[in-house]
Amino acid sequence: MAIARRAALATMRSLITPEGVDLQIKLADAGTRAAAFLLDVVFIATAAITVTIVALFGVTGFGTDKLQPLFIVWIIAIFFLRNVYFIAFEAGRRASTPGKRIIGVRVASRNGAGLSVDQVIARNLMREIEVFLPLSIIAGRSGMGVADTLTTVFGLVWALLFALFPLFNRDRLRIGDLLAGTWVVEAPKRTLMEDLSARKDPVARTFQFSHAQLDAYGIAELHKLEEVLRRDDYFALRAVAETIGRKIGSTPQAHDARPFLTAYYGDLRAHLERKLLLGKRKEDKHQR
Repeated sequence: MAIARRAALATMRSLITPEGVDLQIKLADAGTRAAAFLLDVVFIATAAITVTIVALFGVTGFGTDKLQPLFIVWIIAIFFLRNVYFIAFEAGRRASTPGKRIIGVRVASRNGAGLSVDQVIARNLMREIEVFLPLSIIAGRSGMGVADTLTTVFGLVWALLFALFPLFNRDRLRIGDLLAGTWVVEAPKRTLMEDLSARKDPVARTFQFSHAQLDAYGIAELHKLEEVLRRDDYFALRAVAETIGRKIGSTPQAHDARPFLTAYYGDLRAHLERKLLLGKRKEDKHQR
């Protein structure tokens, strides 16, 4: 029991939100990450096979002299397919691909801020060097000679070194995570919860906020506030309520922390949605 507890604590990390609240997160282990990646590979392969079949039906009238250029186009298309897949899903609000979502993990920025598109692009393009390039080298060998054997061994060693890298650093980072400033954390599935913007709490209805008070924060802080509310940790709720209260000049009592945050979340969400309809998108509190 003590060993299991120490193992669990070894993967716990502090993630400081923009409001200075420490949200304890658990790093995904190597097996979990591998399972999520394999699921994503299956999804990508299925899409690639579908695209290939459709393309073959479209080029049946071409001569054999046109097949090589078409094969090059196919390789480029598959390259873009797998990179668009990872980047598009991880740059989304959930910061996770379908494979990660099924397994229950997501990508997070190690500095506690929102995950940026630059970080997502960096970690995923690095995967080309870590995984797909050595596999392409192995797949590209043409025979069973000494040169081909050495090429296979080289590709396998290359892929193995990168694959084992997360096992030799305490934060379970692959090279892409190290360069991008990200890590993969557990995001256990939650049962469907009520809309946090609905003011069912009678105390929450007593709080009213001006446009100036709602303009203090943006989309990034809205997402962090939602996470804090869903975690429902008393000390985190109180700390965030005090921080927001000081910033907008409306500090609530300690026992009103959750109603206050629920009310502010609902009004901030509606406020940002109205501004978005007018083409005014405030990403975070630093944007004027």
